[in-house]
Amino acid sequence: MNEIHLHNTLSNQTEPFVPQRPGEVTMYTCGPTVYDYAHIGNYRTFVFQDILRRFLKLRGFRLTHVMNLTDVDDRIIANAAAKGVSIRDYTEKFAQAFFDDCKTLSIESPEHWVRATDNIDSMVQLIQRLQEKTYTYPSEGSIYYRIAKFPDYGKLSKIDVTGIQAGARVDVDRYEKESARDFALWKAPKPGEHFWDTPIGRGRPGWHIECSAMAMKYLGETIDIHTGGVDLTFPHHENEIAQSEAATGKHFVRYWLHAEHLLVEGEKMSKSLGNFFTLRDLFAKGYKPSALRFALASVPYRRQLNFTFDGLQQAASAVERLRNFADRLAQGKFAPGQYPGMSERIAKAASDFDAGLSDDLNTAQALAAAYDLVREANVAIDKGEFRQDDVAAAQQFLATFDRVFAFLEDNDAAKLNELGYAKDANALSDSEIEKLVADRQAARKRRDFASSDRIRQELAERGIILEDNRDGSVRWKRK
Repeated sequence: MNEIHLHNTLSNQTEPFVPQRPGEVTMYTCGPTVYDYAHIGNYRTFVFQDILRRFLKLRGFRLTHVMNLTDVDDRIIANAAAKGVSIRDYTEKFAQAFFDDCKTLSIESPEHWVRATDNIDSMVQLIQRLQEKTYTYPSEGSIYYRIAKFPDYGKLSKIDVTGIQAGARVDVDRYEKESARDFALWKAPKPGEHFWDTPIGRGRPGWHIECSAMAMKYLGETIDIHTGGVDLTFPHHENEIAQSEAATGKHFVRYWLHAEHLLVEGEKMSKSLGNFFTLRDLFAKGYKPSALRFALASVPYRRQLNFTFDGLQQAASAVERLRNFADRLAQGKFAPGQYPGMSERIAKAASDFDAGLSDDLNTAQALAAAYDLVREANVAIDKGEFRQDDVAAAQQFLATFDRVFAFLEDNDAAKLNELGYAKDANALSDSEIEKLVADRQAARKRRDFASSDRIRQELAERGIILEDNRDGSVRWKRK
């Protein structure tokens, strides 16, 4: 196996990955702000984090992974107040939708889902530590972090904050503060807004203190990996470092990993351009979860991903090629023995796959390793050169591949049905399809081609495509 290297935003270098404790990894992921449905740009980042998580587990690491849900911020406060409901009632719908979407995209659950509103006490305690060390000041009931007292500010984003002038917008805070560079740790409530009554006063936490407090509560004062989108580098992650390291005097995060932006058809995604999509928008258009996961994983995380509908169609075809190959291995009839060189070819695919992922999660190289093997093995099968003793090694490679990429299982229809995207109430069940396929096979054997063609046409009209293999077996799939 290759040594794992990850690109660390802090050092701007690709470094060997060595966790604090051998065999164990602590990882914190900035999750969604649950004021609305997450969009495909968010899921590009979440799929990258899932690939990282799965690869580390494949390598035998035991993960303690925390993902937060930001369920209190200015937008949530305002939207909940406008609807006359509590914060939890307002956010619960979007939090549950996020959980459902993650499941549909085969994104594994972390060891800890944590909500900001469940951890207010930890945030207050962290602010109190910063107060004791004189990193804060009050203003009109709010509490601010004084950036000038933290000389390392800017070390993650490489931004020179000395050039920021008074009145510049460094943060989304709309409160009085000493310097444009400072940010709110605790926000005084406006009339009619929700607040918490705490030892540091009435109010609610700032966004940045939430992640620092929750990361250190569940993972300790120094954590191995912190992930997020590149848009969070400044100011959010910069502020996390300032808060956490000022409070503890310790290095906060050892490896910072950031995913690049997603474009849609070459343009920045926005509602005004009409190119803003949630997962549900795409599912309603008939696209499959596996195709979307493939598309989001296909470009290495530090490169911009240009999401296109042509690319999504190609992703669907790529997933089908892999599934078809797996079916050929499972259902095919092969001559005994091994074909010369095939075991070495499969071993090379496994080595290239590992090398790609070890090189800062180069998913393009890892996918190429799999699809090069699929192409060459399919040619060997067509020529009758693939042997029975090669099957197990190829299947083992596919199983290893799928522990990371997770789109080999043909479960798209079941996932969409679970979300309420069933095509119609009269859709054929799997057992009904299998019976019709068997009836067609029987008709072909007795050379009743009219009946065979009629069954095939009936299945096609009901959204079922048949693929006849050279060895006489049949594979079916839903459109």
